[in-house]
Amino acid sequence: MIRLKLPRRHSHRQEAKPASEAPSENADLLAQRDRLLEKFTVIQADLGGAFYEMAIRDHVRLDVLTRKAAELQRVDAELLAVERLLELERSDAAGNCPNCGSPYGPALRFCGQCGQTLTATVVAS
Repeated sequence: MIRLKLPRRHSHRQEAKPASEAPSENADLLAQRDRLLEKFTVIQADLGGAFYEMAIRDHVRLDVLTRKAAELQRVDAELLAVERLLELERSDAAGNCPNCGSPYGPALRFCGQCGQTLTATVVAS
């Protein structure tokens, strides 16, 4: 049996909070994260299985693998965005990106969503 490992940045841990303090939005984000994590795992296994089957038959189709990898990348990006929102809820966001409106945490210099510079620039006069 082949076991696949998820990338390390996908954290499954959540800080314990009393049920009375956990907002429903947080519960919705956790449920969305769990669904995306399951989808990510299934697509990743499917991609690996497809490549294995193609390789043992010596008939690798890069177009098929590329489509599957693109779908995996899309789900991975969604999962990362949800995890970022959950992390910001835990640590209180420092603000919202002036370009795309995504929340960002303290000490960040660039928006994780669009890459916009978040630090104020000093203009020499």
